[in-house]
Amino acid sequence: MKLPQLNIRNKRASFDYELLDSYQAGIVLTGTEIKSIRLGKASLVDTFCFFNNGELWVKNMYIAEYFYGTYNNHSARRDRKLLLTKKELQKIQRLTKESGFSVIPVKLYITEKGLAKLNVAIAKGKKMYDKRESIKEREDKRNMDRFFKK
Repeated sequence: MKLPQLNIRNKRASFDYELLDSYQAGIVLTGTEIKSIRLGKASLVDTFCFFNNGELWVKNMYIAEYFYGTYNNHSARRDRKLLLTKKELQKIQRLTKESGFSVIPVKLYITEKGLAKLNVAIAKGKKMYDKRESIKEREDKRNMDRFFKK
């Protein structure tokens, strides 16, 4: 049985940040969390990553409680550990120590093997005029598409 394609995105990430480098990380989940993710009951709104003792953690990621879960159910917004290689962790930690860089979760998806993966990106915050410029570029692109479709 083929699972439906799950693709949960952090839509504000590309608007608020300039995404520089991207990594694919595994997530340490408890029993009922993966079931909720497979049902699409997750959100990356207001999430961010931080380092604790050389390990990368995602904070404030929402995974709804599983409906059929009993006392084994998980808490919805707990901190979850991300799995990356030691080399990748060192590189990300080195970059985040520079001012202005942060680690932002961009996309949550399920692989063909059934594993939950999280794409994280090293990002630099945009200024207000950069945001206005990206809005203008998006509107110009829409107008050009409309013009050439006719």
